[in-house]
Amino acid sequence: MARTRSEERRAEILRAALEVIAERGYRGATLGSVAERVGLTQQGLLHYFPTKEALLVAVLEERDRWDTSGGREREGWRLDLLDSLVEYNAMRPGIVQTFSALLGESVTDGHPARAFFTERYAQVRANMADVLRLEFGERLPGGLTPERAAPLLTAVMDGLQYQWLLDPSSVDMPGAFRDFVRLLRGDEGTQPPPPGPRRD
Repeated sequence: MARTRSEERRAEILRAALEVIAERGYRGATLGSVAERVGLTQQGLLHYFPTKEALLVAVLEERDRWDTSGGREREGWRLDLLDSLVEYNAMRPGIVQTFSALLGESVTDGHPARAFFTERYAQVRANMADVLRLEFGERLPGGLTPERAAPLLTAVMDGLQYQWLLDPSSVDMPGAFRDFVRLLRGDEGTQPPPPGPRRD
């Protein structure tokens, strides 16, 4: 019972940390502000996460677990399931905003999330190459290998998130991703389906 309560408390802290980071950025977020949001003292928060860096990494790991919820690991994804992930992200702007803000901050020297994102992107590129190989074999219609196309697919997914966060009324993130998939597949002479209803 105590273990369950502790896990619930950790999950509550992670949700609060996501909110605070989304509002203030990592550097502007403090352990005290997160603790206050969940009704703890800062010392009480340190019982669950001994440092701010530990809390940050836990937030990022939790975000990735949400992306692989339902037992489907990224290694088993197909191109059409990536489309579903983009649709899913369009319904949770707060999570996407937090991730994007931390990603942008992590490129600076000494940032505690830099190692996490470096390792994560190496794994994501490998997973995207697997997705593309499953869809196209060893060569895409344009002639690229899955390994050469994987960084482009990754860049489109994350780059669309930034554009959508800045101007969601002008950027249809799921629709733009579907257009990119059509380019990968070499679909020529066919019109894309009309955009679906907006989710405001």
